[in-house]
Amino acid sequence: MASQKAINNANRLRYIRALERFHKGMVSFLTNSSELTHASYDKKIENSLKLLNRTEEIDLYKGDLKDLQNLVKKMISYKDSSEDIENVKEELLYASNQLEKSKNARRYKKDKHANSKFEDWE
Repeated sequence: MASQKAINNANRLRYIRALERFHKGMVSFLTNSSELTHASYDKKIENSLKLLNRTEEIDLYKGDLKDLQNLVKKMISYKDSSEDIENVKEELLYASNQLEKSKNARRYKKDKHANSKFEDWE
């Protein structure tokens, strides 16, 4: 008998993983596709949406996850657009790169004054 909180947490994680899988698949498709067309992009979105639609959408409040959710919605919004596919590719890859950059900025801290750390010991 799982508590309601545990069930909500599991659903939240399932939704986050589905978003990440959608994002990773689309970025991989955009970078590795030799002949990128609107038709192939639309087909990839349709196939990726099948998995994403199986999980119910949950409100996300954390900054990076909210940005990921917005990026996925942006990718879906380009599905039937008449904009040039190269511009779409460039814009989506740039947005994806900025998202990864913001995630990594928190992970790695640069020691600004690494040498001054040991001055007290002399």
